[in-house]
Amino acid sequence: MNAVSVPFVIAALAAGAPILLNAGELEPSTLQAWDEYISTVDSHMQARLDAQQPFLWADEVPDRISRLRRGEILVGPVSGHGTRSVPKGLIHDWIGAVFIANITPEELLAVVHDYGRYKEFYKPVVADSKVLDCTDMDQRFSMVWQRRVLFVNAAMEGQYQAHDFKVDERRGYSITATTQVREIEGYGHSDEHLLPPDQGNGFIWRLHSILRYEERDGGLYLEVEAIALTRDIPISLRWMVKPVVNRLSTASLVTSLRQTRDAVNSLPGPPDRLASCAGGDRNLVKPTAGTGN
Repeated sequence: MNAVSVPFVIAALAAGAPILLNAGELEPSTLQAWDEYISTVDSHMQARLDAQQPFLWADEVPDRISRLRRGEILVGPVSGHGTRSVPKGLIHDWIGAVFIANITPEELLAVVHDYGRYKEFYKPVVADSKVLDCTDMDQRFSMVWQRRVLFVNAAMEGQYQAHDFKVDERRGYSITATTQVREIEGYGHSDEHLLPPDQGNGFIWRLHSILRYEERDGGLYLEVEAIALTRDIPISLRWMVKPVVNRLSTASLVTSLRQTRDAVNSLPGPPDRLASCAGGDRNLVKPTAGTGN
């Protein structure tokens, strides 16, 4: 998958993650609700592949394409207000789109697969990034990211599994999911240390994202659906925190889409072949949409 979507998720959702919470632990009921939600997300992606609905979110409303062509970056909740309550948690689901003129899928993927430079493309949110393992179809990588919001400096170390899929010569999509997320306590201080997985403030418990692209109209339409599981916001704080979550999620997703566009436009020239962290060309095939988490 194209791992470029991960910085979108962390920028959009870590910025607005629940704040002013005591440390806790991910509950089995919360994880079960997440797994069920991701199953529905995969079903929706399969419906796009089967032409039961438009491949791109941008094609679902008549004026979205024209606005993207004019240079706008569009962001919105996938359903409702972008946040769904689950047992002892929240699922955030947002989508954003951008049009990048005069580029090809190969040029986009040359940036997407350059994991080691994510810390350059998506600074200051991504503090470090590196490839852990890579084949023609699957990649594993890690990132350290941090975001200061109000009185909280949220820092996490995540490991990710990515899969790339090609639908046809003009269209493709990617799915990325976390395999492990660990909070960094005391980030930037002498007592900095990693907490065990699924423990801590619950700024991010899980991440899942889908990136789609289509080449047409003299460029590339790029969109990312970014989904995250976080700890719940206490009822007494929701009136204050939820507007911050939504506002910062929107602004940060716009910023990350702009950073991706800038990174692609800064390429020195068209790549000779599709970039691959494993080396060599990729031969991608259309799969089913189902993945794990």
